[in-house]
Amino acid sequence: MRLVAYAIAAVCAALISAAPAAAQPKAPIPAGDAPRGANLWEQRCTGCHALDQNRIGPAHRGVFGRRVGTAPDFAYSPALKKSRLVWDAANLDKWLTNPQALIPGQRMNFRIIDANERRDIIAYLRSVSPAPTSAPAKKKK
Repeated sequence: MRLVAYAIAAVCAALISAAPAAAQPKAPIPAGDAPRGANLWEQRCTGCHALDQNRIGPAHRGVFGRRVGTAPDFAYSPALKKSRLVWDAANLDKWLTNPQALIPGQRMNFRIIDANERRDIIAYLRSVSPAPTSAPAKKKK
């Protein structure tokens, strides 16, 4: 009987450890170095993007916290227009890692492989985006 109990416990432990990584809670993206990110952004992103004007890609000022596909006056792909994601650290990290995997059908074909560089660029994008504001309190009648 004990042997059966040990065998069941071993099988359960094996199944739990073999669970897909997606089922495991993920740690938040660590804070990056915004000044280093500014230099990396200048080197890697300005071929298509600017802070305050749309170019081949949309303007980046204010991207952090903005819903995907909503920068004013930019001609987004249908895939990005349909997206309901918001650009936060986790989504920007996924996007910069592999845009096509995050939003199939999008048109950006550029990746940043190095996780530290992505982290720093994300910190820079956060620094050039306004801080989120809380909704005004509702007045009581």
